[in-house]
Amino acid sequence: MKKRYRCLACSHVYDPEEGDPASGIPPGTAFEDLPADWICPDCGATKADFEPLEEW
Repeated sequence: MKKRYRCLACSHVYDPEEGDPASGIPPGTAFEDLPADWICPDCGATKADFEPLEEW
């Protein structure tokens, strides 16, 4: 089970099961495997602005 991450700026949740198709990130991509220059699709925050959520 992969961990979800929440954007501290806008509360967008990155779910690895969904990926980020609009940014070319396929489903199944773990947060740790996102490119270093990936940004929040909602507000443009960087990966450093995300925090892990509790496992579900």
